[in-house]
Amino acid sequence: MTQPPPSDFEHRSALLDQWLEKRREIARLEAEASSLLDERMRVFHEDVKNHPAHRDTIYRSLVSEYAAAGRVSKGTIEHALADAQSLNERYPAVQAAFAEGAISVQHVREIVRSGRIVHEAVRNKEISEETYALYEAAVLVVAENDTPARTRTHARQVASTLADQTLRERHASAAEERTVTLRSIEDGLVLLSIVLPEALGVAIFDRLTRMTTQIVRTRSEPIPTVAVHPDASTPADTAGDELLAVLHDISDIDDAAVLFDVAETIPSTIPDWMLNEADAEHRSTTDAAPSRDTRTFDQIRTDVLTDLLLASDPSEVHSTGLDSIQAHIQVTVAATTLAGLDEHLAELDGHGPLDPDVARELAGRRGSWTRLFLDSTGMVVETDTYSPTESMRRFLRARDQRCRFPGCHVPAARCDIDHNHDHAEGGATHICNLCHFCRGHHTLKHPDLRDEDRWTAQLAPDGSVIWRSPLGRDYLDHPPRRVMFV
Repeated sequence: MTQPPPSDFEHRSALLDQWLEKRREIARLEAEASSLLDERMRVFHEDVKNHPAHRDTIYRSLVSEYAAAGRVSKGTIEHALADAQSLNERYPAVQAAFAEGAISVQHVREIVRSGRIVHEAVRNKEISEETYALYEAAVLVVAENDTPARTRTHARQVASTLADQTLRERHASAAEERTVTLRSIEDGLVLLSIVLPEALGVAIFDRLTRMTTQIVRTRSEPIPTVAVHPDASTPADTAGDELLAVLHDISDIDDAAVLFDVAETIPSTIPDWMLNEADAEHRSTTDAAPSRDTRTFDQIRTDVLTDLLLASDPSEVHSTGLDSIQAHIQVTVAATTLAGLDEHLAELDGHGPLDPDVARELAGRRGSWTRLFLDSTGMVVETDTYSPTESMRRFLRARDQRCRFPGCHVPAARCDIDHNHDHAEGGATHICNLCHFCRGHHTLKHPDLRDEDRWTAQLAPDGSVIWRSPLGRDYLDHPPRRVMFV
């Protein structure tokens, strides 16, 4: 690709470098602020030693003063104090990376909070204190090279692997706290909050997104900008192999895992407000045709949720194809665990660990199956499905899990499968030349873009995707690893 004029190119590059250095400087200052909070907690503990009967009063006074002085909420200060203390006491390597500006305060927050189950297991003497070092070493590998969101997913997987039983007990206890709450905000709006098991929440959100996407695609004049796009290049999953076929000769697949999708078909009817103009004419010849739907993607998704909750019997008209939309969640579980031979944690792909009992229950439902083989680092290296085309597609979903642009976590099921080396220019349709990219990042590679704006992507032998920006800088996206089987 051609480069911008030297002076313009150098200016853009210099601005990027200056911004990155400011980010590192901010991280270093945040580390210093965290150290000051830790020091304040030391003073607090000394005060409590001298006046144990007034512990609660001393703590409330401390939190109130820092919240007032910093103009932040009480909860924010309480979390910051707890994070600072945990960082100093348990994670010296994370603290050092923070002080150097290698990771941000958001990374630290995810590492410390995801590590609470490790701390709980150590405190209960279920695992040794040396586990802290294993945990922080494993999460720093990702934190120093990826976003806080991806760090959170990885940290939760590592922590759960190191404190298996503790996690299962916590999940069982937390499930009893499921609830729905309502809080008024302003301007006639309310905040409806639902606390429920993660697998169900992910499936609900996925189903809402798929229904909304279908509405946007089928109305007469689609919204110009949509945040989430389906994978237009691949069909929906068909029914998978029988479980017994997947688990045959289980004594020979100690290194195997099973990947499956759980899908629930939505109702086959839709309400009036979901219809596009053509559908509305079929419903009633006397009603006036509705005006063009100009709702945003989030607005439609909210309206869909409202209708599903309030209308148990939407219309029998299903011209938009909403009756075929399914909710998908992707779960990975060891074959031996699925067969009941052990109790290793499963994984809700892209989100974190899953109780093996929940995984087995989901596995008993309608779904599609793929057997995966992992290498010693937890990398997916092979699948054994039958159809070559379907096998390639499933392999890519298992390998990528989400969009392969650095920091993006749009699930693979809603991404495009793209040829890194354009097919029109001789690029092969081979797994070594294919990756999942969300529509927004896929279009960054489009040949119609100016050279000054166009990116390129290349798949490395280790599965990493190397993105080259218009400034000529390379950014790596490492493939997800399934740490619970390592």
